[in-house]
Amino acid sequence: MAGGLVGLLDDVAALAKLAAASIDDVGAAAGRASAKAAGVVVDDTAVTPAYVHGLAADRELPIIKRIATGSLKNKLFFILPVALILSEVAPVLVEIILMFGGTFLCYEGAHKIIHKIKGDDHDHDVPVAMQGPEAEAKTVSGAIRTDFILSAEIMVISLKEVLDEGVVSRGVILVVVALMITAVVYGVVALIVKMDDIGLSLAERESETSQKFGRMLVNGMPKLLTLLTVVGTAAMLWVGGHILIVGAHELGWDWPYDVVHDLEESVKDVGGIGGVLGWLINTAISAVVGLAWGAIVATVMDRVKAGSGEETHAAAH
Repeated sequence: MAGGLVGLLDDVAALAKLAAASIDDVGAAAGRASAKAAGVVVDDTAVTPAYVHGLAADRELPIIKRIATGSLKNKLFFILPVALILSEVAPVLVEIILMFGGTFLCYEGAHKIIHKIKGDDHDHDVPVAMQGPEAEAKTVSGAIRTDFILSAEIMVISLKEVLDEGVVSRGVILVVVALMITAVVYGVVALIVKMDDIGLSLAERESETSQKFGRMLVNGMPKLLTLLTVVGTAAMLWVGGHILIVGAHELGWDWPYDVVHDLEESVKDVGGIGGVLGWLINTAISAVVGLAWGAIVATVMDRVKAGSGEETHAAAH
């Protein structure tokens, strides 16, 4: 009897260790998958605060909560099932879709840079939330539509990193990624949009230290948003370019990937910093490829839009 109990306890302990290892594996895979989506995550974080600009302070967090809920629904109920089905029945389509996504990232990054250089930055095209239930509903709807594209990118990039897992493990990992990234993005967004309120509250206190810190927060918010935008744009070009280089290799065009790999190998033995230099080379080349390809796509798109506008104008006359 005692021996049977000891055996049972051993089995339970073994199962517990197996479960813990599985959780560790899922966590590690989710972390690895999320890291690859960093460019989209940063851009998502940079874009979203604009949707609550102009709102009364007491409406900011409820609106962010509604957008976050919509974002999670996008990931779990629409994108995840389609992504899992495609990865199971036609995995090559995942690579092709990912390359289209990489092209979109390159286009978005290059588009921002081009219009910034021209001085006609289109950041003001982001809908500005006004007061009132109807306007808030319109703002939330627009934000969730924009999020759908970014969420699709995040999920497909993450999926590519775990294609070697079983379909169940794949699904669990992507659920973890969806929950984790949504919590991080909209948690940071909530903190950003409330930064000025926190700063104003601190600035009204009697303590001189609190006042200085409060003013620093208020003055720092626009700079933080600008920094996020710059980092997000750079990350989009890097991630987009890297997706294209690796995707071309996966689909049989090895030359770009081989060039990058050879350059990485050439510095790997540099004492103490070979790994860092290799990563910098990979990142720099990926960003250049992303900017070049994005500029081509942006130029074509602008000309198509201009042509459509001219035709519409001519037809109107």
